Amino acid sequence: MTVSTKRRSPWKTFTVALSVVLLFGGIVMGVTYFLHHGFGRSAAGSGNVRIIDQAGGSQSIAGNNSGRQKAEESQGGLLAVINEGGSVLDKIQSEFTGELPEPEAAGRYAEFLADPERMKAEKTYAMEGSSPDTITLAFAGDILFDPAYAVMSKLKQRGGRMEDGISEELLTRMRSADIFMVNNEFTYSNGGAPTEGKQYTFRAAPESVSYLEDMGADVVSLANNHVYDYGESALIDTLRTLEDKGIPYVGAGRNLEEASRPVSFIVNDTKITILSATQIERQDHPDTKGATESSAGTFRCWNPDRLIEAVALARQNNDYVIVYIHWGTENTTEIDWAQRDQAKMIAEAGADLIVGDHPHCLQPLAYVNDVPVIYSLGNFWFNSRQVDTCLLEVEFPAVSAMGQMTGAADMSGSEQAGSADAAGGQSVRQKPVVRIVPAIQKDCYTSQLHDAEQKRVIDHLNGISTTAYLDQDGIMHPRS
Repeated sequence: MTVSTKRRSPWKTFTVALSVVLLFGGIVMGVTYFLHHGFGRSAAGSGNVRIIDQAGGSQSIAGNNSGRQKAEESQGGLLAVINEGGSVLDKIQSEFTGELPEPEAAGRYAEFLADPERMKAEKTYAMEGSSPDTITLAFAGDILFDPAYAVMSKLKQRGGRMEDGISEELLTRMRSADIFMVNNEFTYSNGGAPTEGKQYTFRAAPESVSYLEDMGADVVSLANNHVYDYGESALIDTLRTLEDKGIPYVGAGRNLEEASRPVSFIVNDTKITILSATQIERQDHPDTKGATESSAGTFRCWNPDRLIEAVALARQNNDYVIVYIHWGTENTTEIDWAQRDQAKMIAEAGADLIVGDHPHCLQPLAYVNDVPVIYSLGNFWFNSRQVDTCLLEVEFPAVSAMGQMTGAADMSGSEQAGSADAAGGQSVRQKPVVRIVPAIQKDCYTSQLHDAEQKRVIDHLNGISTTAYLDQDGIMHPRS
């Protein structure tokens, strides 16, 4: 048998050697990139990675800075980075292309967040949280942008900036909240006709919607007795104006399905939904029309059945449920039977927080079935009267991917409760931390109160509240 003794040419030998070097260099460069810029998909698994060397050895390390250092010091040459969950990171794609795969979204709502059509259909918005462990919301009461009335007229005289109507101190708090909500008690339109026989009708120019942005508003309630003051066409103008500006609204719509649909926010892998409805006017044929299957209007709850159904449904699909409701009797601190009855029904249906407005003054705070209820926030920036008001700040603990609470302690001392979450499994509910920030509306200007004046408002609220009280910092607690 003849054995070939043909030698490989030096050029071919050089080419093979160079290919091996380039291939190994690509692997090292890819791994180095992952080590310095994050482990991509490891967040979707256990948070750990396994480093494999050429000798076949491996070690498990944490997906953090110390883990990266350990990987860089690994002996024998790095061959691959593998997620502890088992998936190879696209076999270090940069080895061949120099390009890195896009990281996959992680968390309980990753699939939902990756579906923009579904998010739009369900009026759900992704928001960045100011803290990874909590979600902070702020709520204010009635506002008015009608230039025919005192607050807007005075604002224009003073220069036309939002700071000319609301103090910078309050605006900073409003803008700093992860989610800020306010009651939009008027319509945006240049058309329509005022409701015949109605004493006060409110309409603002569509361009004044920019003041909501100046306030830091993330969502507005339209469930009130003035959004229909200039008829259905002006209400539809209002919806279009807010949509064009990208400001979510709740509590009114082109039909009943839209009017009753909540708005939801996903912050820190936690889904918060807000419903809004109005009892006012309390009659079967009100001036402010309720939406029907085929006509625009507000989400009315004088008959509460549909609202209660909506709360119960929201409870099944969200981590926290908030109801912002227009109710009560104007200019009195006394809560009425309809407020009391519906607060109990809403709490039993699954709400985590109930916030009221319409009476134009502050009303009692309460716990109803362990649910905090703020019966009325009062006017916030609405008219020329001097009246105490407040900014409501609420802090919910974020819910981690394991359904555990990762944030602020329950300052009210209550136990946690479980409920099904939208992503499947069990979500742990916890009462929020609720804070009242006392303020005053005076001479068409709203500002935060301090010291003795702050104490005066806190003492007033404590004096009219029977099941809750505020401490000196304005934090709400149940009375023992």
